[in-house]
Amino acid sequence: MELEILFHDEHLVAINKPHGLLVHRSKIANDADEFAIQLLRDQIGKVVYPAHRLDRKTSGILLFTLSSEVNSLMQKQFMNREVSKKYVAFVRGHMEDEGTIDYPLKKENGTEQEAVTHFSCLKRGELPFPSGKFETSRYSLVELNPETGRMHQIRRHLAHVFHPIIGDRPHGCNKQNKLFLERLEMNTMLLHASELSFVHPITNEKIELKAQLFYDFQRVLALKELSLK
Repeated sequence: MELEILFHDEHLVAINKPHGLLVHRSKIANDADEFAIQLLRDQIGKVVYPAHRLDRKTSGILLFTLSSEVNSLMQKQFMNREVSKKYVAFVRGHMEDEGTIDYPLKKENGTEQEAVTHFSCLKRGELPFPSGKFETSRYSLVELNPETGRMHQIRRHLAHVFHPIIGDRPHGCNKQNKLFLERLEMNTMLLHASELSFVHPITNEKIELKAQLFYDFQRVLALKELSLK
């Protein structure tokens, strides 16, 4: 697999991570035999260090550094909330125009952490997929800007406000996921890290990265029946 490189200089490299690709080897995913770190290292011939993380099921911009020193500088930017992150998601139901989800999330040890996600609804539509007593199902294309970076934050926040991401497991809607599998032969999660903006830790240049949507996401948005407005 050849990765799509969005940015590359002597300090940083960013890729458009495909859906389903792990950032690195994990004990909880023994079925995987390809990892972004190894693939990128082999592709550019240099050791790389992940500056942040993306879920396996999430596609989009993934930033690496080419030294541990630069990695430390970039991680400080993420920790200090100096990096602007934007995602797009395809969710169940019609969301309001814009808003903020301010809902603490628990870590595995039960400790609560502050978690804030801002959102705006880009488009709304519906498909002829029966849902309960209704003959159609409603959907929204949403842009999200997480202020904090908790595990599965966007997925858990959208589920909390009853607009789960299509294809999400375990935070999504089983009925909708089943419909997409049966009607579209699709089980990918429709969450994409679309934009990343930050100040280059060495050159002080403003870096603004964008990543195109992956195939399944484009396929859903192109459905004639959906007629997003």
